Amino acid sequence: MAVSSSKDVALSIRGLQAWYGESHVLHGVDLDVHSGEVVTLLGRNGAGRTSTLRAILGLTGDRKGSIKIRGYETINLPTYQIAHYGVGYCPEERGIFSSLSCEENLLLPPVLKGMGAGMGLDEIYAMFPNLAERRNSQGTRLSGGEQQMLAVARILRTGANLLLLDEISEGLAPVIVQALAKMIRMLKQKGYTVVMVEQNFRFAAPLADRFYVMEHGRIVEHFAAAQLEDRMPVLKELLGV
Repeated sequence: MAVSSSKDVALSIRGLQAWYGESHVLHGVDLDVHSGEVVTLLGRNGAGRTSTLRAILGLTGDRKGSIKIRGYETINLPTYQIAHYGVGYCPEERGIFSSLSCEENLLLPPVLKGMGAGMGLDEIYAMFPNLAERRNSQGTRLSGGEQQMLAVARILRTGANLLLLDEISEGLAPVIVQALAKMIRMLKQKGYTVVMVEQNFRFAAPLADRFYVMEHGRIVEHFAAAQLEDRMPVLKELLGV
């Protein structure tokens, strides 16, 4: 399924604050993501990157501020309604059902109404040949890399076109990381919008159109890919890359 690659704003966040119980984790996050872009959130562990992804989907506690998805305010909506705006979330823990086969995991989530049919199995298997080979294997028998591919592919089948990807390269072999990078390039060519949280700077740097750097629950730097070389001294100070 191809989606629009025009430069309209797919995601606009203003003054976002979020809590886990009494813990105040986001302190006024502002960011924009245009349709068809790949945007990476950088920062040290605990900076608030994953909490930002979770807050977009209403998976934190209280939220304040504004989260607009393609112009629609979603800050007060429950998670299941936010998903119907075409948002797909791939958490760091992947969430593969171990008792189901690879293909059963793919077929489990419902297709989002109003978002088109999503990717068919043939298109998914063409993008992820490993999954085609393991389609009848139980989730517990898939390698870590195959589970990561499955977690992303499962979102694509639903019709979601704003993808929130949390540390998808973490702990994987270099050959799998390269396959995931190829996947992100293919998704961008198809017009998908991607927001990535990544600790692996070498993985994220060649893929992203723009970068946001977080520290203590706030955005502290924002720059385009063309400015990356000039901003490296700042990044080394903030991230230790």
